[in-house]
Amino acid sequence: MRGASYGITGHINISADTVPLVDRALRELLAGVAREELLGYSCLAAGADAIFARAVLDLGGRLVVLLPSADYGEAKVGAAYRAEFDHLLAHAAEVRVLPYARASRDAYAAANAALVAAADVLLAVWDGRPDPARGGTYEVVTRARAAGKPVRVIWPRGSARG
Repeated sequence: MRGASYGITGHINISADTVPLVDRALRELLAGVAREELLGYSCLAAGADAIFARAVLDLGGRLVVLLPSADYGEAKVGAAYRAEFDHLLAHAAEVRVLPYARASRDAYAAANAALVAAADVLLAVWDGRPDPARGGTYEVVTRARAAGKPVRVIWPRGSARG
């Protein structure tokens, strides 16, 4: 998977035991990409987005953050994720904030559309179950497939939602 940019979508609520499984799978997938070619797009939600963002940075790649709204950090980032969110945001090569003042399903859907448009390949940390929620993983995967983008589903054996 050389010479491509990667976007991430995935579950926020993955179990603690699933985090290292997903981390290992993402790092193995990205390991073959030269650090100067590694470009990752993330909306920086907790869970899959954060695991991917950390892996991109640890592997020496460039991280572009697509925040759904101006108030996303204050409105949606809880205390348990705050320090990691701030660290990832501070180390991003670029931060783009979508033109929404407040976090909402519409803002999430717009951020996901921007992510699909920007990335060459979508990585989806997803259990494969359809979910009608606007802006959710299922919607992003469906949008990417409809756009003809390659989608790699990552759900290692033993993974569970939290």
